[in-house]
Amino acid sequence: MIASTQTNHPLAVGTSHENLLEVACARLKEAGLRITQPRLSILSALLARQSPACIEHLFAELKGRSCDLVTVYRCLATFEKIGLVRRSYLHNGTSLYAIALEGPGSYHVVCKRTQAVEEIGPDAATELRRAIACVEDSLRMRGYSEVSHLVEFFGVAPSHERNGAGTPLDVKRC
Repeated sequence: MIASTQTNHPLAVGTSHENLLEVACARLKEAGLRITQPRLSILSALLARQSPACIEHLFAELKGRSCDLVTVYRCLATFEKIGLVRRSYLHNGTSLYAIALEGPGSYHVVCKRTQAVEEIGPDAATELRRAIACVEDSLRMRGYSEVSHLVEFFGVAPSHERNGAGTPLDVKRC
């Protein structure tokens, strides 16, 4: 791994595609996993995306990189297990995957008609994280272990008004 001039910690490097790939590889090594060409190809495809993708779309982007569909399924399951990717869902139940390297996860809203995925804005996401942390802490205090959560939002997007044409959605406080 190429180290930053100020520190060798993998999260201290910049956020270019190559540096994020190095961080992902470091996470694989920390989990005791080998860095293989299929894993590198899948990670690169995930890093190149701006939004979560289903396995079939990721596989289509990997054509010619000597990686079969079963390998994509297995790698994503392994990546999810070690926290390298986050899974979310479309309204029809299709799994979507996004890389999970930097900071807390983001939350999305999925259009029920077009399946378009839009990120919820930072203020709403912060408020949601705060509420989820409260619930998770309460569950741990009651004796639950390995607590996790899954939050999905679905709705029909406005047909012509896109809330700032691609800007993250924010909800107002109730």
